[in-house]
Amino acid sequence: MINLFDDERLDYLISDDTKQIIQSPTIFSYSLDAVLLAHFTYLPINKGNILDLCTGNGVIPMLLSGRTSGKIIGLEIQSRLVSMAKRSVKLNNLEEQITILEGDLTEKQSELKQSFYDVVTCNPPYFATPKMTEHNQNEFLTIARHEVCCTLEDVIKACKLYVKPGGKVSLVHRPERLVDIITLFRAYQLEPKRIQYVYSKLDKDANTILVEGVRDGKTGLKILPPLVIYKENGDYTEKARNIIYGN
Repeated sequence: MINLFDDERLDYLISDDTKQIIQSPTIFSYSLDAVLLAHFTYLPINKGNILDLCTGNGVIPMLLSGRTSGKIIGLEIQSRLVSMAKRSVKLNNLEEQITILEGDLTEKQSELKQSFYDVVTCNPPYFATPKMTEHNQNEFLTIARHEVCCTLEDVIKACKLYVKPGGKVSLVHRPERLVDIITLFRAYQLEPKRIQYVYSKLDKDANTILVEGVRDGKTGLKILPPLVIYKENGDYTEKARNIIYGN
């Protein structure tokens, strides 16, 4: 029996209804961005080592666990989210595959091997908002959404530190940060290899971007076909539905 605290609830993973995850409307609930990143990420199937930074309640490790037999580690700075993630891992009997660590990605973590991981993923804070008046009043949401505990450069520096040469790094972010991402990728020897723009509707500007880089990789960038989430009538497109519901 898993204990739930305050307003925590158990939800089924929308793209894998064989797994449940602990969520909270005031602490943390995963978004579509996590599902898109998990689907976008190339994974070793039979073995390998994967690291998810800013893991939150562990949703990305849990999503990835259905696509690989490799070992997955999630790193999260907020103790409450670490607790939620660990309890979700235990609930789904994934302790042999997924390990959740509490730690700050801006500091070297003794439990993480440097230049070791085949894949590093991250759904980082999106907003570089230095003014306190622009932060969310909820501290948990502020840390998850705003660059108060780590900057984009901190994230990419950590990705480079832990991914092995030839290994892949994949991020989900906002399109307005694309130039920053590519500039920082190259500054830290991560060569951009794949980019996909995500649109809420076909006639709207892109609101999400998925980016993959390879450590010490050769030049050669692919722009993938655009991913549109909604039809004009508000229903999911067939491609989005397949990703979201794991079909």
